[in-house]
Amino acid sequence: MERKKASDFPQEVLDLFDRYVHGKMNRRDFLDRATKYAIGGFTAAAMLESLSPNFAWAQQVARDDARIKAEYLTYPSPQGSETMRGYFARPAKAEGKLPGVLVIHENRGLNPYTEDVARRLAVEGYAAFAPDALTPAGGYPGDEDKARDMFAKLDPKKRTEDLVAAAGFLKSHRECSGRIGAVGFCFGGGIVNVLAVRLPDLAAAVPFYGTQPSAVDTARIKAPLLIHYADHDDRINAGWRPFEAALKANGVRYEMHIYPGTNHAFHNDTTPRYDEAAAKLAWSRTLAFFKEHLKG
Repeated sequence: MERKKASDFPQEVLDLFDRYVHGKMNRRDFLDRATKYAIGGFTAAAMLESLSPNFAWAQQVARDDARIKAEYLTYPSPQGSETMRGYFARPAKAEGKLPGVLVIHENRGLNPYTEDVARRLAVEGYAAFAPDALTPAGGYPGDEDKARDMFAKLDPKKRTEDLVAAAGFLKSHRECSGRIGAVGFCFGGGIVNVLAVRLPDLAAAVPFYGTQPSAVDTARIKAPLLIHYADHDDRINAGWRPFEAALKANGVRYEMHIYPGTNHAFHNDTTPRYDEAAAKLAWSRTLAFFKEHLKG
């Protein structure tokens, strides 16, 4: 399938797709509403297929890359689903204990893109752990539509506790120094904000286009934040001004960037919404931020 860019689609179709992947409309509704933007052979169905993930595009660090060691581990979640599973990656030749980074996925579970992000961090010298919130449902199924449906059926409170528990597991892992940060995307970005609220010892938090905590919760944040937003993302960006006011009122250290011309999920290199320039810039800022706060 030919790889397309966001600019190949009307912005209205990209907005409809964002609503579709976040459960605000079903497949039929997307197809019905996108039909008016179809041109020639580029039908609504073809647009949906082109916008859907192709994980072969996202592999920046191969699963068998000699620079890293990676495996699936289980961890306890006594306040959530009891036993959870995640993907643990670290440098193959590390000397001593490593700073840790928790990697939180989007609303489809631990897919290959998220695992690759963990491997990218391992190459940079971190112990990276990416939990799978879909563990209670049998784990990520390999199909994004099925994964989204499974995700929507999870108990939200248990799901949050399962991901908070992952932070404790990483912090106490024998290969981790105990100093940890977190990065997350979409749903995962919102969870990174939750972790910043819940964990006073979180050393660095990097939410990509994540929903924001309340003003009351923001007052509890101790970790420095590096916040990434997309330009064309009204659903998420609507919460920024109140969040900004709460951050300033409570003296929380933060840095925020909006990437011009980008759409929600611009870092995810499996779909046309990926913006290479913005993704690389945001990632370089993320690595510099972790280096300062986790390795410094």
